[in-house]
Amino acid sequence: MKIICLVKFTPDVDQFQYDYEKNILIRENVKLVINPDDACALGFALGLKKKTPEVVIEAVTMGPLNVTAMMADILRRKVDLATILSDRQYVGSDTYATSRIIGKYLETADYDVILTGSHSRDGDTAQIPGQLAEYLKLNQISQIRKIDQPSMLNKRALVEVDSEKYLETYEIPLPAILSVGRESNYRLPFVRYDDLDLDVSDRLRIIDNDSLAVDSKKIGLKGSPTKVIKSYPIDYQKKEQVIVKNDDQGIDMVMAFLEKEGYL
Repeated sequence: MKIICLVKFTPDVDQFQYDYEKNILIRENVKLVINPDDACALGFALGLKKKTPEVVIEAVTMGPLNVTAMMADILRRKVDLATILSDRQYVGSDTYATSRIIGKYLETADYDVILTGSHSRDGDTAQIPGQLAEYLKLNQISQIRKIDQPSMLNKRALVEVDSEKYLETYEIPLPAILSVGRESNYRLPFVRYDDLDLDVSDRLRIIDNDSLAVDSKKIGLKGSPTKVIKSYPIDYQKKEQVIVKNDDQGIDMVMAFLEKEGYL
């Protein structure tokens, strides 16, 4: 089975910088971290590979060349191949242009499923997965909290989705784009100590627009119809967690909560 995981590196919120004249994020010389939702998706893929070693994982990102070291660290986590789509012409691309660039690469790639995060914390539009699905003519589903591992190997993924009020289960035929949310329990493993200095250069490649040949008028600021009026960092608040005992008081608290939320 071949899995492609789309990952994005976003500016550290503590070092958030913005070009207000061009209305774009400044990504050069800023500390970048892997987008939390994408890390969850990649964490699931690595968990599946751990149980089924024949699974092949490719990580794909679009961004400046300063993400190379972070993509190398992803390879040190037992990912098989890392691909960076990078070109000066891509700077300033909105989600529409970005989807065109990534889609151009994916339409020639080999895969059984594409995993992404549901949201990115530097834009939070959640548009890329759906736009890629449209470009590639694939089914797509977001806000996944759980994926049944055996179903993935049987070409029909069984997924649990957070639809705000309910947790719903869907079966989706593969290939498809599955977008995982940060509320899932999947976590990206650490690099093993013995692999910290592992040379992975033979499994890392950089592809520019000379290779992809996307029309220059349809990428970057020229090819981006989105006009940003204002941008600001989102402060994600940790959800309150209440632990109750399995007694009369605990049952009363659960029942009261369910009634308040409209489940009863």
